[in-house]
Amino acid sequence: MLFSEKVIRFNQQLHIPHSLPQNIMAFNPFQNDENAVMVMEQFYRKYYNDNLHRFFIMGINPGRFGAAITGIPFTDSKRLMGNCGIDFKGKITHEPSSVFVYEVINAFGGVEKFYKHFYINSIVPLGFAKLSSNNKWLNYNYYDDVDLKNTLKPFIVQSIRKQIKFGLHSHVVFCLGSGKNYDYLNQLNEQYRFFKKIIPLEHPRFIMQYKHNEKQTYIKKYLMLLQQVVKELA
Repeated sequence: MLFSEKVIRFNQQLHIPHSLPQNIMAFNPFQNDENAVMVMEQFYRKYYNDNLHRFFIMGINPGRFGAAITGIPFTDSKRLMGNCGIDFKGKITHEPSSVFVYEVINAFGGVEKFYKHFYINSIVPLGFAKLSSNNKWLNYNYYDDVDLKNTLKPFIVQSIRKQIKFGLHSHVVFCLGSGKNYDYLNQLNEQYRFFKKIIPLEHPRFIMQYKHNEKQTYIKKYLMLLQQVVKELA
């Protein structure tokens, strides 16, 4: 089975098998949005229609205006159309994390070259929102609630194992989020030994929100580390 078909099947079968803590909900574009499913299939068949091995880049969990809309990690609808050349009939979204990631992709040599070497997803491949005190649903990270993190652990472990079998290198993985996300992945890895080495990178959202003036420095850092692992296999 081609890499693309493995990803598509994985996404189509995604579901959280346990009930979530009160006032927290998951959003799954592959169950509720036919447009996201169609776009997701187009994307992976365009860039992953092969049996190449790739490096895994792991985020936290999808944001409501990126993967939750398009079905593609760190890819909002603007980047989907403008960079990937895939038409999108749904809500037009702009997510800062996606802006940064695609600047890195462009610096690496463009989408075709980048996706030939890398596969992006998240430690938790489905996103979350929490009901605030004024009854608004806000973006939420899996590690922000101990009960949520504990509930999700079997799902996380199973998801990582399934994705490694797509054809991902296990000697090194990149972790987007050098704080809590890296700490948790490190803990999991010590227990389950998914990867030999974890390379932490500052999360794109953190960079765009707090370090925007230093964005080019972070792009260069990403580029250096990504190019290094590719060269080591050449």
